[in-house]
Amino acid sequence: MDSIQEMENSNTENAGSLTPNLATPTPSSSSPSPTSSSRYENQKRRDWNTFGQYLKNHRPPLSLSRCSGAHVLEFLRYLDQFGKTKVHTPICPFYGHPNPPAPCPCPLRQAWGSLDALIGRLRAAFEENGGKPEANPFGARAVRLYLREVRDLQSKARGISYEKKKRKRPPQQQQIPLLPPQPGAS
Repeated sequence: MDSIQEMENSNTENAGSLTPNLATPTPSSSSPSPTSSSRYENQKRRDWNTFGQYLKNHRPPLSLSRCSGAHVLEFLRYLDQFGKTKVHTPICPFYGHPNPPAPCPCPLRQAWGSLDALIGRLRAAFEENGGKPEANPFGARAVRLYLREVRDLQSKARGISYEKKKRKRPPQQQQIPLLPPQPGAS
């Protein structure tokens, strides 16, 4: 899709089923690009198309211009049913253990890192497809708070801390001061 307007127009056309696996390619109505896209660009396009399908299948169908942070949260909660990450409940005996020794009935969810990356790609795709940054539902405060809540919950439940990675700074070269030439040195 080349613009938000096209996505909104396609939302009113025939509704299909949403492909839950975001890594599965979905056919696009736009012409194939003459150069090969990066893996990130391909994933971003698939995620954008998947979100478009979600809006199309929403009851009642929802246009992108009316989409808010609340709808993005609804989409993220919908995706949880296709998750593969075991998130222990506080009553589970394995709560807080990264490698439980036995199976348990705790639910599978989308991993926080996957949701965070998905929102980043959708946020970029929204703006690339003509959306204004100040109207970007993927950058809404509610979405940021939800992601933080999911991260904290999964961190406690799985016993894995999500430390913010420190940015590596390039090693600074020591500058050697230039000495004035010594008299009589040749």
